[in-house]
Amino acid sequence: MRYIRDMRGLGPNPPQANWPNDAKIAVQFVLNYEEGGENCILHGDKASEAFLSEIVGAAAWPNQRHWNMESIYEYGARAGFWRLHRLFKANSIPVTVFGVASALARSPEQVSAMISEKWEIASHGKQWVEHKDMPLEEERAQIKEAIQLHTEVVGERPKGWYTGRCSENTVSLVAQEKNFSYISDSYADDLPYWVEIKGQEQLIVPYTLDCNDMRFATTQGFNAGDQFLSYLKDTFDFLYAEGKAGQPKMMSIGLHCRLIGRPGRTMALKRFIDYTRSHQYVWFAKRIEIAEHWHKNHRAVPFERPSQMSKNRFVAVYGGVFEHSAWIAETAYDLELGPAHDCAAGLQNILSRVFRSASEEQRLAVLRSHPDLAGKLAQAKRLSLSSKSEQASAGLDALTDQEHTQFQALNKAYVEKHGFPFIIAVRDNTKDSILNAFRARIRNDRNAELATACKQVERIAELRLLGLF
Repeated sequence: MRYIRDMRGLGPNPPQANWPNDAKIAVQFVLNYEEGGENCILHGDKASEAFLSEIVGAAAWPNQRHWNMESIYEYGARAGFWRLHRLFKANSIPVTVFGVASALARSPEQVSAMISEKWEIASHGKQWVEHKDMPLEEERAQIKEAIQLHTEVVGERPKGWYTGRCSENTVSLVAQEKNFSYISDSYADDLPYWVEIKGQEQLIVPYTLDCNDMRFATTQGFNAGDQFLSYLKDTFDFLYAEGKAGQPKMMSIGLHCRLIGRPGRTMALKRFIDYTRSHQYVWFAKRIEIAEHWHKNHRAVPFERPSQMSKNRFVAVYGGVFEHSAWIAETAYDLELGPAHDCAAGLQNILSRVFRSASEEQRLAVLRSHPDLAGKLAQAKRLSLSSKSEQASAGLDALTDQEHTQFQALNKAYVEKHGFPFIIAVRDNTKDSILNAFRARIRNDRNAELATACKQVERIAELRLLGLF
């Protein structure tokens, strides 16, 4: 059983972004250009648009033009776009446009203005419609048609893609086109990341729905410009502080011509631009620049993922993590393995689950699989490679005669009392601390010592996995 969602992501120690000029944050403005690509019976759709407008509770009108809805979208193209174009131009702010291909085709002057400012024009699909119910081949065809139309209208093929209202197949289908520097159909992180899709590594540059003016047109949204400004400033301040502390991130701001292009809202955006420009070490970037930076400085590093191994391979690699107890790896393989287990902590957790849920007799068998410390197996050079290395790390392979006698006596007494060998994660200890723990733990009652020994077995497994990774 495999769980394909990636709940681990970049983990507790994400890569250092190393933005240009030691920037503490990468700020990225996206202007969604959808006007003329929305649902409309003039476009061959079955009903009017009902999403992201000033009309509260708007509903689609089947087989009818919605004159008011159309005029709201027209405002974005006729007035909002130019207001935003002037604002960004005056402040020398680079912009990425998520352009719906059919909308771009209906707005040649706006496209010319985008190109003149060297804005990036990424693809936002052929039409601004839901993809979730599209059959696979229909969606594949839509993506190809979007790329073709975009190339005709803009003069070059898009390097970035964002559908927005995507299906579970969208990212895979876009990646299979093999010419996209990045895909943005994700809200899963504050940094770009790589995903493996059908044997190839695809860069994802995540987008945002919280720092997004769409919340002026949704429930639990912004009612006034100052709310939007306050939220953007708080987000910027927190990410900027993280950057100063050594963990620079990316901040995306999502905008729509018909929403933020209204004067009262544009003022909030202007104030936010002024605020960010008052800070040093801020990189204002297009998404393609962020993607190119990541391609150059943080290339994908393919590795053998445990969650994608065959069972035989998984057991061969991890069957010895719990000493001579390959059955633990065999059982773990049949659990819900996924990307979260493609790291030492993930595997340690799922292997330990099997160990913890085993019967007492099974756990005792695992304990008894461990050799005595500095015992007969060590003398006969019959330790497993892991045990040999671990005992050597604490100097147990170089004992004096007196120390060896001490260990032998303690081993014998401990096994006679508890029924299993003394187990301790020797890599966490020294020879002296091991002897002290030996003398202290031998006095424990059996139940307490069984629990302690099991915890030590899990710790040994964790250290072995850290070594493997």
